[in-house]
Amino acid sequence: MTMSMRAALLGLALLSGVPAAFAQAQPPRPSPRGPAPAARPGTLPLPVGASAQPLTLAEAEAALVERNLTVLAARRGVDVARAQRLVAGALPPAQVSVGSSVAQFSETRNGAIRGTRYLSPSNNINVGLTVLVERGSKRTLRSRFADRQIEGAEAQVLDALRTSLFQLRQAFLGALLARANLEVALGNRASLDRTEQLLRRQLRDGAIPEGDLLRFQASRLQFEIDVTSNAQAYAAGVAAVAALLAADPAAFQQGAGQLAALGINPRVTGALAPPPERPRTGTPAGPASAPTAVRTILSPVAFDVRGRFDAIPELGISREELAQGVASRADVVVAERQSAAASANRLLVEAGRSRDVTVDSSWGRSRLSQDLPDSATG
Repeated sequence: MTMSMRAALLGLALLSGVPAAFAQAQPPRPSPRGPAPAARPGTLPLPVGASAQPLTLAEAEAALVERNLTVLAARRGVDVARAQRLVAGALPPAQVSVGSSVAQFSETRNGAIRGTRYLSPSNNINVGLTVLVERGSKRTLRSRFADRQIEGAEAQVLDALRTSLFQLRQAFLGALLARANLEVALGNRASLDRTEQLLRRQLRDGAIPEGDLLRFQASRLQFEIDVTSNAQAYAAGVAAVAALLAADPAAFQQGAGQLAALGINPRVTGALAPPPERPRTGTPAGPASAPTAVRTILSPVAFDVRGRFDAIPELGISREELAQGVASRADVVVAERQSAAASANRLLVEAGRSRDVTVDSSWGRSRLSQDLPDSATG
Protein backbone atom coordinates (compact mmCIF):
# COMPACT_ATOMS: atom_id res chain seq x y z
CA MET A 1 0.00 0.00 0.00
CA THR A 2 2.86 2.34 0.87
CA MET A 3 4.66 1.57 -2.41
CA SER A 4 1.51 2.24 -4.42
CA MET A 5 1.01 5.59 -2.67
CA ARG A 6 4.66 6.62 -3.44
CA ALA A 7 4.23 5.63 -7.08
CA ALA A 8 1.01 7.65 -7.35
CA LEU A 9 2.63 10.73 -5.79
CA LEU A 10 5.64 10.39 -8.12
CA GLY A 11 3.36 10.13 -11.13
CA LEU A 12 1.42 13.24 -10.09
CA ALA A 13 4.67 15.14 -9.63
CA LEU A 14 5.88 14.13 -13.05
CA LEU A 15 2.58 15.05 -14.68
CA SER A 16 2.49 18.42 -12.95
CA GLY A 17 6.08 19.19 -14.03
CA VAL A 18 5.51 18.42 -17.69
CA PRO A 19 3.95 21.79 -18.64
CA ALA A 20 6.72 23.77 -16.97
CA ALA A 21 9.42 21.62 -18.49
CA PHE A 22 7.73 21.82 -21.89
CA ALA A 23 7.54 25.57 -21.59
CA GLN A 24 11.25 25.71 -20.76
CA ALA A 25 12.19 23.38 -23.60
CA GLN A 26 10.33 25.40 -26.25
CA PRO A 27 12.65 27.46 -28.45
CA PRO A 28 12.23 31.23 -28.20
CA ARG A 29 9.94 32.67 -30.79
CA PRO A 30 11.57 34.99 -33.27
CA SER A 31 10.88 38.67 -33.01
CA PRO A 32 8.22 40.01 -35.38
CA ARG A 33 10.84 42.36 -36.84
CA GLY A 34 13.29 39.54 -37.45
CA PRO A 35 17.03 39.58 -36.81
CA ALA A 36 18.96 42.58 -38.00
CA PRO A 37 20.76 41.77 -41.27
CA ALA A 38 24.53 41.77 -41.09
CA ALA A 39 26.23 44.64 -42.85
CA ARG A 40 27.85 43.62 -46.10
CA PRO A 41 31.25 44.80 -47.28
CA GLY A 42 30.95 48.19 -48.95
CA THR A 43 28.11 49.37 -46.69
CA LEU A 44 29.74 49.61 -43.23
CA PRO A 45 29.98 53.10 -41.69
CA LEU A 46 33.32 54.88 -42.06
CA PRO A 47 34.71 57.92 -40.23
CA VAL A 48 34.01 60.35 -43.08
CA GLY A 49 33.16 64.01 -42.68
CA ALA A 50 29.70 65.25 -41.87
CA SER A 51 29.31 66.80 -45.33
CA ALA A 52 30.15 63.59 -47.20
CA GLN A 53 27.10 62.36 -49.09
CA PRO A 54 26.40 58.64 -49.66
CA LEU A 55 26.72 57.81 -53.34
CA THR A 56 25.63 54.66 -55.14
CA LEU A 57 26.55 53.65 -58.68
CA ALA A 58 23.07 54.44 -60.01
CA GLU A 59 23.18 57.93 -58.49
CA ALA A 60 26.66 58.50 -59.90
CA GLU A 61 25.56 57.47 -63.39
CA ALA A 62 22.54 59.79 -63.22
CA ALA A 63 24.78 62.68 -62.13
CA LEU A 64 27.28 61.89 -64.89
CA VAL A 65 24.74 62.58 -67.62
CA GLU A 66 24.02 66.04 -66.23
CA ARG A 67 27.43 67.13 -64.91
CA ASN A 68 30.25 65.42 -66.78
CA LEU A 69 32.28 68.02 -68.67
CA THR A 70 33.07 65.73 -71.60
CA VAL A 71 29.40 64.94 -72.16
CA LEU A 72 28.43 68.62 -71.82
CA ALA A 73 31.11 69.61 -74.33
CA ALA A 74 29.78 67.02 -76.78
CA ARG A 75 26.27 68.41 -76.34
CA ARG A 76 27.49 71.92 -77.05
CA GLY A 77 29.15 70.51 -80.16
CA VAL A 78 25.70 69.48 -81.42
CA ASP A 79 24.44 73.03 -80.85
CA VAL A 80 27.40 74.42 -82.80
CA ALA A 81 26.77 72.01 -85.68
CA ARG A 82 23.10 73.01 -85.82
CA ALA A 83 24.06 76.68 -85.89
CA GLN A 84 26.43 75.99 -88.76
CA ARG A 85 23.57 74.30 -90.59
CA LEU A 86 21.56 77.53 -90.44
CA VAL A 87 24.51 79.49 -91.83
CA ALA A 88 25.19 76.95 -94.58
CA GLY A 89 21.57 76.94 -95.75
CA ALA A 90 21.38 80.71 -96.10
CA LEU A 91 21.85 82.52 -99.40
CA PRO A 92 24.91 84.75 -99.83
CA PRO A 93 23.98 88.17 -98.48
CA ALA A 94 23.45 90.95 -100.98
CA GLN A 95 25.46 94.16 -100.60
CA VAL A 96 23.69 97.51 -100.77
CA SER A 97 25.64 100.77 -101.05
CA VAL A 98 24.26 104.29 -100.66
CA GLY A 99 26.33 107.42 -101.23
CA SER A 100 25.79 111.17 -101.30
CA SER A 101 27.89 114.35 -101.46
CA VAL A 102 27.36 116.74 -98.59
CA ALA A 103 29.71 119.57 -99.53
CA GLN A 104 31.98 121.01 -102.25
CA PHE A 105 35.03 123.20 -101.86
CA SER A 106 38.13 124.30 -103.74
CA GLU A 107 41.72 124.56 -102.61
CA THR A 108 44.05 127.37 -103.63
CA ARG A 109 47.74 127.14 -104.43
CA ASN A 110 48.59 128.23 -100.93
CA GLY A 111 46.53 125.37 -99.46
CA ALA A 112 43.60 127.50 -98.39
CA ILE A 113 40.02 126.29 -98.80
CA ARG A 114 37.61 128.65 -100.52
CA GLY A 115 34.13 128.55 -101.98
CA THR A 116 32.68 125.89 -99.72
CA ARG A 117 29.13 124.86 -100.65
CA TYR A 118 26.93 122.51 -98.61
CA LEU A 119 24.64 120.22 -100.56
CA SER A 120 21.34 118.54 -99.78
CA PRO A 121 20.93 114.72 -100.15
CA SER A 122 17.86 115.39 -102.32
CA ASN A 123 20.08 116.89 -105.00
CA ASN A 124 22.60 114.02 -105.25
CA ILE A 125 22.39 110.36 -104.27
CA ASN A 126 23.92 107.09 -105.49
CA VAL A 127 22.44 103.63 -104.74
CA GLY A 128 24.13 100.31 -105.62
CA LEU A 129 23.14 96.64 -105.27
CA THR A 130 25.53 93.67 -105.61
CA VAL A 131 24.27 90.06 -105.60
CA LEU A 132 26.40 86.89 -105.72
CA VAL A 133 24.89 84.05 -107.75
CA GLU A 134 26.42 80.67 -106.78
CA ARG A 135 26.84 77.98 -109.39
CA GLY A 136 27.48 74.26 -109.04
CA SER A 137 24.81 73.65 -106.32
CA LYS A 138 27.18 74.96 -103.64
CA ARG A 139 24.35 75.87 -101.27
CA THR A 140 22.85 72.38 -101.47
CA LEU A 141 26.22 70.74 -100.92
CA ARG A 142 26.95 73.03 -97.97
CA SER A 143 23.64 72.08 -96.38
CA ARG A 144 24.32 68.40 -96.95
CA PHE A 145 27.77 68.69 -95.39
CA ALA A 146 26.30 70.53 -92.38
CA ASP A 147 23.69 67.76 -91.95
CA ARG A 148 26.45 65.14 -91.89
CA GLN A 149 28.30 67.18 -89.29
CA ILE A 150 25.18 67.29 -87.10
CA GLU A 151 24.86 63.52 -87.32
CA GLY A 152 28.51 63.11 -86.40
CA ALA A 153 28.17 65.47 -83.43
CA GLU A 154 25.15 63.55 -82.15
CA ALA A 155 27.09 60.29 -82.42
CA GLN A 156 29.99 61.89 -80.55
CA VAL A 157 27.62 62.62 -77.65
CA LEU A 158 26.79 58.92 -77.41
CA ASP A 159 30.47 58.00 -77.68
CA ALA A 160 31.42 60.51 -74.98
CA LEU A 161 28.66 59.16 -72.75
CA ARG A 162 29.80 55.58 -73.35
CA THR A 163 33.44 56.38 -72.59
CA SER A 164 32.61 58.49 -69.53
CA LEU A 165 30.29 55.80 -68.14
CA PHE A 166 33.03 53.22 -68.54
CA GLN A 167 35.53 55.48 -66.76
CA LEU A 168 33.01 56.22 -64.01
CA ARG A 169 32.28 52.57 -63.39
CA GLN A 170 35.97 51.77 -63.26
CA ALA A 171 36.63 54.62 -60.83
CA PHE A 172 33.58 53.77 -58.72
CA LEU A 173 34.47 50.08 -58.46
CA GLY A 174 38.05 51.04 -57.65
CA ALA A 175 36.84 53.32 -54.85
CA LEU A 176 34.44 50.63 -53.66
CA LEU A 177 37.26 48.09 -53.61
CA ALA A 178 39.42 50.51 -51.62
CA ARG A 179 36.50 50.98 -49.23
CA ALA A 180 36.15 47.23 -48.74
CA ASN A 181 39.89 46.92 -48.15
CA LEU A 182 39.68 49.71 -45.59
CA GLU A 183 36.80 47.92 -43.85
CA VAL A 184 38.86 44.73 -43.71
CA ALA A 185 41.87 46.64 -42.39
CA LEU A 186 39.76 48.31 -39.71
CA GLY A 187 38.26 44.93 -38.80
CA ASN A 188 41.74 43.42 -38.49
CA ARG A 189 42.77 46.31 -36.29
CA ALA A 190 39.73 45.78 -34.07
CA SER A 191 40.63 42.08 -33.77
CA LEU A 192 44.17 43.06 -32.81
CA ASP A 193 42.77 45.42 -30.17
CA ARG A 194 40.77 42.57 -28.64
CA THR A 195 43.78 40.27 -28.74
CA GLU A 196 45.94 42.90 -27.07
CA GLN A 197 43.35 43.38 -24.35
CA LEU A 198 43.39 39.63 -23.76
CA LEU A 199 47.19 39.62 -23.55
CA ARG A 200 47.10 42.53 -21.11
CA ARG A 201 44.67 40.60 -18.93
CA GLN A 202 46.89 37.52 -19.05
CA LEU A 203 49.90 39.67 -18.19
CA ARG A 204 48.06 41.15 -15.25
CA ASP A 205 47.17 37.65 -14.06
CA GLY A 206 50.79 36.53 -14.47
CA ALA A 207 50.02 33.94 -17.15
CA ILE A 208 52.47 35.34 -19.75
CA PRO A 209 55.68 37.39 -19.54
CA GLU A 210 55.73 41.05 -20.58
CA GLY A 211 57.94 40.23 -23.59
CA ASP A 212 55.05 38.45 -25.30
CA LEU A 213 52.93 41.57 -25.11
CA LEU A 214 55.75 43.76 -26.43
CA ARG A 215 56.39 41.42 -29.35
CA PHE A 216 52.70 41.46 -30.22
CA GLN A 217 52.60 45.25 -30.11
CA ALA A 218 55.65 45.43 -32.36
CA SER A 219 54.00 43.10 -34.89
CA ARG A 220 51.00 45.46 -35.20
CA LEU A 221 52.99 48.05 -37.17
CA GLN A 222 52.31 46.44 -40.54
CA PHE A 223 48.57 46.35 -39.86
CA GLU A 224 48.57 50.03 -38.91
CA ILE A 225 50.33 50.83 -42.19
CA ASP A 226 47.68 48.87 -44.08
CA VAL A 227 44.92 50.91 -42.44
CA THR A 228 46.53 54.22 -43.39
CA SER A 229 47.37 53.18 -46.97
CA ASN A 230 43.85 51.85 -47.55
CA ALA A 231 42.36 55.08 -46.21
CA GLN A 232 44.53 57.07 -48.63
CA ALA A 233 43.52 54.78 -51.50
CA TYR A 234 39.85 55.27 -50.65
CA ALA A 235 40.23 59.06 -50.55
CA ALA A 236 41.99 58.97 -53.93
CA GLY A 237 39.23 56.76 -55.37
CA VAL A 238 36.55 59.16 -54.18
CA ALA A 239 38.48 62.06 -55.72
CA ALA A 240 38.59 60.20 -59.07
CA VAL A 241 34.82 59.69 -58.97
CA ALA A 242 34.25 63.34 -58.05
CA ALA A 243 36.44 64.51 -60.94
CA LEU A 244 34.28 62.58 -63.43
CA LEU A 245 31.15 64.15 -61.91
CA ALA A 246 32.63 67.67 -62.11
CA ALA A 247 32.32 67.92 -58.33
CA ASP A 248 34.74 69.15 -55.72
CA PRO A 249 36.95 66.14 -54.85
CA ALA A 250 37.08 67.26 -51.24
CA ALA A 251 34.75 69.23 -49.01
CA PHE A 252 37.12 72.08 -48.25
CA GLN A 253 35.66 73.43 -45.03
CA GLN A 254 37.26 75.20 -42.17
CA GLY A 255 39.51 72.70 -40.42
CA ALA A 256 38.79 69.79 -42.77
CA GLY A 257 41.64 67.29 -42.76
CA GLN A 258 43.21 68.77 -39.60
CA LEU A 259 43.55 67.35 -36.14
CA ALA A 260 41.89 70.33 -34.51
CA ALA A 261 38.64 69.61 -36.36
CA LEU A 262 38.59 66.16 -34.80
CA GLY A 263 38.93 67.49 -31.26
CA ILE A 264 42.56 66.40 -30.94
CA ASN A 265 45.17 68.71 -29.48
CA PRO A 266 48.67 67.30 -30.07
CA ARG A 267 50.21 69.82 -27.66
CA VAL A 268 48.53 68.19 -24.69
CA THR A 269 50.48 65.04 -23.92
CA GLY A 270 48.41 62.19 -22.54
CA ALA A 271 49.44 59.50 -20.09
CA LEU A 272 51.79 56.83 -21.39
CA ALA A 273 50.00 54.09 -19.51
CA PRO A 274 47.88 51.64 -21.47
CA PRO A 275 44.33 52.87 -22.20
CA PRO A 276 41.64 51.75 -19.80
CA GLU A 277 39.78 48.64 -20.74
CA ARG A 278 36.37 49.08 -22.28
CA PRO A 279 33.61 46.53 -22.28
CA ARG A 280 33.66 44.55 -25.50
CA THR A 281 30.45 43.49 -27.19
CA GLY A 282 29.67 41.49 -30.27
CA THR A 283 28.90 44.56 -32.38
CA PRO A 284 31.67 45.96 -34.55
CA ALA A 285 33.40 49.17 -33.59
CA GLY A 286 31.90 52.35 -34.95
CA PRO A 287 33.56 55.14 -36.94
CA ALA A 288 34.55 56.97 -33.77
CA SER A 289 36.92 54.14 -32.83
CA ALA A 290 38.93 54.50 -36.05
CA PRO A 291 42.54 55.68 -35.79
CA THR A 292 43.29 59.38 -35.85
CA ALA A 293 45.13 59.11 -39.17
CA VAL A 294 42.10 57.51 -40.83
CA ARG A 295 39.71 60.14 -39.50
CA THR A 296 42.07 62.89 -40.63
CA ILE A 297 42.38 61.46 -44.15
CA LEU A 298 38.66 60.80 -44.62
CA SER A 299 37.33 63.96 -43.00
CA PRO A 300 37.41 66.11 -46.19
CA VAL A 301 36.13 63.54 -48.73
CA ALA A 302 33.13 64.69 -50.76
CA PHE A 303 31.33 61.35 -51.17
CA ASP A 304 30.99 58.04 -49.39
CA VAL A 305 30.53 55.41 -52.07
CA ARG A 306 28.19 52.53 -51.26
CA GLY A 307 27.74 49.27 -53.09
CA ARG A 308 27.98 45.49 -52.98
CA PHE A 309 30.26 43.03 -54.70
CA ASP A 310 28.05 39.97 -54.35
CA ALA A 311 25.39 41.27 -56.77
CA ILE A 312 26.84 40.25 -60.14
CA PRO A 313 24.41 40.82 -63.01
CA GLU A 314 24.12 38.26 -65.76
CA LEU A 315 24.94 39.58 -69.21
CA GLY A 316 22.65 37.24 -71.11
CA ILE A 317 24.42 38.07 -74.38
CA SER A 318 26.05 35.48 -76.57
CA ARG A 319 29.25 35.91 -78.53
CA GLU A 320 27.35 36.09 -81.81
CA GLU A 321 25.16 38.91 -80.51
CA LEU A 322 28.25 40.81 -79.40
CA ALA A 323 29.76 40.39 -82.86
CA GLN A 324 26.59 41.70 -84.48
CA GLY A 325 26.42 44.65 -82.08
CA VAL A 326 29.84 45.97 -83.08
CA ALA A 327 28.31 47.87 -85.99
CA SER A 328 26.04 49.81 -83.61
CA ARG A 329 28.76 50.87 -81.20
CA ALA A 330 28.96 54.60 -80.68
CA ASP A 331 32.59 54.93 -81.79
CA VAL A 332 31.90 52.90 -84.96
CA VAL A 333 28.87 55.06 -85.74
CA VAL A 334 31.00 58.19 -85.21
CA ALA A 335 33.60 56.89 -87.69
CA GLU A 336 30.93 56.09 -90.28
CA ARG A 337 29.31 59.50 -89.98
CA GLN A 338 32.66 61.26 -90.14
CA SER A 339 33.40 59.34 -93.34
CA ALA A 340 30.05 60.46 -94.78
CA ALA A 341 30.82 64.06 -93.80
CA ALA A 342 34.21 63.81 -95.48
CA SER A 343 32.54 62.58 -98.69
CA ALA A 344 30.09 65.48 -98.61
CA ASN A 345 32.96 67.90 -98.06
CA ARG A 346 34.80 66.44 -101.06
CA LEU A 347 31.79 67.10 -103.26
CA LEU A 348 31.59 70.65 -101.94
CA VAL A 349 35.24 71.26 -102.74
CA GLU A 350 34.80 69.85 -106.23
CA ALA A 351 31.87 72.22 -106.76
CA GLY A 352 34.31 75.08 -106.20
CA ARG A 353 35.52 74.57 -109.77
CA SER A 354 32.38 76.35 -110.99
CA ARG A 355 32.89 80.09 -110.90
CA ASP A 356 30.21 82.22 -109.30
CA VAL A 357 28.56 85.18 -111.00
CA THR A 358 28.30 88.61 -109.43
CA VAL A 359 25.41 90.84 -110.52
CA ASP A 360 25.95 94.56 -109.88
CA SER A 361 23.48 97.38 -110.46
CA SER A 362 23.57 101.04 -109.47
CA TRP A 363 21.39 104.14 -109.70
CA GLY A 364 22.39 107.75 -109.29
CA ARG A 365 20.77 111.19 -109.23
CA SER A 366 22.63 114.51 -109.36
CA ARG A 367 21.60 118.18 -109.76
CA LEU A 368 24.92 119.69 -108.83
CA SER A 369 26.60 122.52 -110.72
CA GLN A 370 29.54 121.23 -112.71
CA ASP A 371 31.65 124.34 -112.35
CA LEU A 372 33.90 124.66 -109.36
CA PRO A 373 33.43 127.69 -107.17
CA ASP A 374 36.06 130.43 -107.59
CA SER A 375 37.75 128.43 -110.34
CA ALA A 376 38.73 131.56 -112.19
CA THR A 377 40.31 133.27 -109.20
CA GLY A 378 41.91 130.16 -107.69
